[in-house]
Amino acid sequence: MSVPRRALLTAPLLAAPALHPGAVRAQDWRPSRPVTIVVPFAAGSGTDAITRILAAGLEPELGQPVVIDNRAGANGALAAGHVARSLPDGQTLMMTTNTPQAATPALTRKLDYDPVGDFTAICRAGNYTFWLVVGKDSPYRSLQELLAAGRAKPGSLTYGSGNSTGIVASATIATMGQAPMVHVPYRSTPPAITDVVAGRIDSMVVDVTSSLGAVKGGQLRPLGVTSAVRSPLVPEVPSIAEAGLPGFDVVAFAGVVGPAKLPQPVVMTLNQAIRRVWDRPETVRRLGDIGFEGFSSTPEAFASFIKTEIARWAQMVRAAGIEPE
Repeated sequence: MSVPRRALLTAPLLAAPALHPGAVRAQDWRPSRPVTIVVPFAAGSGTDAITRILAAGLEPELGQPVVIDNRAGANGALAAGHVARSLPDGQTLMMTTNTPQAATPALTRKLDYDPVGDFTAICRAGNYTFWLVVGKDSPYRSLQELLAAGRAKPGSLTYGSGNSTGIVASATIATMGQAPMVHVPYRSTPPAITDVVAGRIDSMVVDVTSSLGAVKGGQLRPLGVTSAVRSPLVPEVPSIAEAGLPGFDVVAFAGVVGPAKLPQPVVMTLNQAIRRVWDRPETVRRLGDIGFEGFSSTPEAFASFIKTEIARWAQMVRAAGIEPE
């Protein structure tokens, strides 16, 4: 996005916060050693896949290696707590999602981090496409058939989850469909997919990014996407709202954050570098090919969005009848 030279010269005088002694301009800051991006889920997850695309593009932009640190567990809380306690020097970042930043705070009675106060928003990364899937040998070929079985024998069906989107979306399906199901939590998405394919659990709500290969290979059968309308990334799959639960709408997001009190020059440099990578047409196409809708934002817009999402996910958790643990 081009900015007039006059605006660049006057903006710091008009709007920038006071900088501590020795602070540098955004264009002068560069990381002094390899940058680590913490991923709150295991290798093979959708978040891991998009972060590796970002890391490869960022290395030439920042002039340093970008290392992926997978810290799965506790619905993203382990990773988030680690990043919240890191030094605010721009060397440790996190590819956050609605799980650690918005949903886990509503699902957990006590966290060791503040989802707003302990982080600096840097750049939004886009939205995941999630869908409800069953195994290839499942007798259920539609959402209505799955719900009918659940209503006929309450508690006889199971659903797995590898993140909070899977928990909240599946619980909402069960509540709206009046078909009580048993939740089987997993530390990460890949082993949950394995058990759906094997028929050990009946269904799960999972991101397209980590499950598209299994669907294309005929191992999983999608019954509906969780967005209010069909996704242009997988247009052949109906929305869950269209398939039988009007009003259903669960959308998950991703974005980059750092620890609280990250200096403004660091935030600006990282935001600009991420946007140069993320907004390239070839990056957008590559992300779309794995079921992720990639786009970027300003730090301010992402910070405001996170606050809105915290309230939205808290409401969804209550509506689904989930008790915080």
